[in-house]
Amino acid sequence: MLRFILVAVLVLAASGAASAANKEHQQMMADIRMLHEQTLLLQAHLVALTDALRAVGVKLDEQAGASRKAFADQKLLVDTISTDLRVVREKVDDNNVRISSLSQELEAVRIALPQGGAAMPGTVGGNPAIPPAAQAGAGGQAPAAAGNPGISPQRLYDMAWADYVGSQYNLAISGFENYIRSYGRTEQAGDAQYFIGESYYQQGMFKDAAAAYDRGIADYPNSKRIPDTYFKRGMALNALGQSDRARESWEYVVKNFPNSDAGRLARQRLDQIIRRDPPADDDPAREP
Repeated sequence: MLRFILVAVLVLAASGAASAANKEHQQMMADIRMLHEQTLLLQAHLVALTDALRAVGVKLDEQAGASRKAFADQKLLVDTISTDLRVVREKVDDNNVRISSLSQELEAVRIALPQGGAAMPGTVGGNPAIPPAAQAGAGGQAPAAAGNPGISPQRLYDMAWADYVGSQYNLAISGFENYIRSYGRTEQAGDAQYFIGESYYQQGMFKDAAAAYDRGIADYPNSKRIPDTYFKRGMALNALGQSDRARESWEYVVKNFPNSDAGRLARQRLDQIIRRDPPADDDPAREP
């Protein structure tokens, strides 16, 4: 009987253990199913997130492409505008040149009209008249008539300048005199008078050169050529043997235009005179 009871107890214990194990198994299976479902749900979320990221990437690529296209369009537009501006600037510069040329010609006409083609007076400010050789070239050709219709002042000056640099000094003298008669109140008139003197000087006509330089000093005292005019006047006078007057001319340049090229050349000439003719011991001009 006791054995039967033990067997029954063991059976019941085994049955309880089996029942408990079965419950644990069922709970484990339920947990596994839950984990599987959560895994499936997580995978679905991951797929959705991947699709969303892919869509964002596509949009970013589209935006980048649109930005590149917009940048290229803007660059093309800027380049086009720059080209147009350069063309406009060139046209404006060309128009400015034309306007300047027209203004110069109108001013020249305005200056020339009151003169009525009259010749310049024989003496100005006490200076001697221009010698006959200055009124016509050495070949006896009379200068062109004043007024020069259809020729701008710059063109007229350039023609005379071309003759000067080409060593056609008689033609240069005629051209520069023609310019002075027509446009004697322009800034380049002083240059023209200076190169008349230079043309005579280059030909060894020192007397005519000195007279031309005197005329430039008297008529155009504010010309930028004044320092050179005084220096070359001294050179012409020195060549004529008038050393005292030449020295006065060079001293004037050194005193009033010491930093100019003409001033430095005049200083060299004066130094040569001092070395050649040093003052005597009893000369009051000599420093003790």
